[in-house]
Amino acid sequence: MKKLVFATHNLNKIKEIKYAISDFDIIGLLDLNITEEVPETCNTLKANALQKAKYIFDKTVLDCFADDTGLEIEALNGRPGVYSARYSGPDCDSEKNMQKVLSDLKNFENRKAQFKTVIALIVDGKEYFFEGKVEGEILKDKQGIGGFGYDPIFRPFGYDQSFAEMSLKLKNKISHRGLAIKKLLKFLKTRK
Repeated sequence: MKKLVFATHNLNKIKEIKYAISDFDIIGLLDLNITEEVPETCNTLKANALQKAKYIFDKTVLDCFADDTGLEIEALNGRPGVYSARYSGPDCDSEKNMQKVLSDLKNFENRKAQFKTVIALIVDGKEYFFEGKVEGEILKDKQGIGGFGYDPIFRPFGYDQSFAEMSLKLKNKISHRGLAIKKLLKFLKTRK
C-alpha cells in the first residue's frame, strides 16, 4: 500500500480522509513526529493548501497533500473564508468561531453559505489541485454533536440535518472535503 502524507495535525480531518481513501496508507504529521505549526499565511485557500503541502514535501520528500477549507457566508461578503479556523481571534476554537458567526448574522435573514475545500497534492515533485464545495445555510442554533468546526451550524441544501447530525458516510458523500477527496482519489487511481 502506497504511503501518502496528509499535512495536518487535525485528527478529525485524518479520520475523514482515512475513511474515504482506503487504497493508500494515509499518515498525518504526528505519525512523522512533526509537531510544529505548518505555515498558513496566504490569502486564498489554494495558496494556503499549497504552502502547507510544500512545507511538508520539502521537509520529508514524501508524496503529500494538504487542504484548506473556508466557510463563505453571503451576507458577510464571503467571511470568514480563508480565516475560518481563526475567525474569532488569537485564542479561538470551534465554539468561539461558531458563536462569532451566529452573532455576526443575528440581524440578517439571508443565511446562505458555502463550504469550499482546496486540496494541494505533491507527487514526485509535481503539484495538482482538487476543489470541492457545498452550498447550504447557517442555522440559528447549533444542531448535533458530531463532526467538527462549523458542522453544528451548517445545513447543506436539500437535507434536513446539519453536518454535525449526519453519519460520517453521508457527510463524506456530499461535503466539500468529500467532493475534493473524490477528485483526489480518482486522480491517484489513474497513477497506479
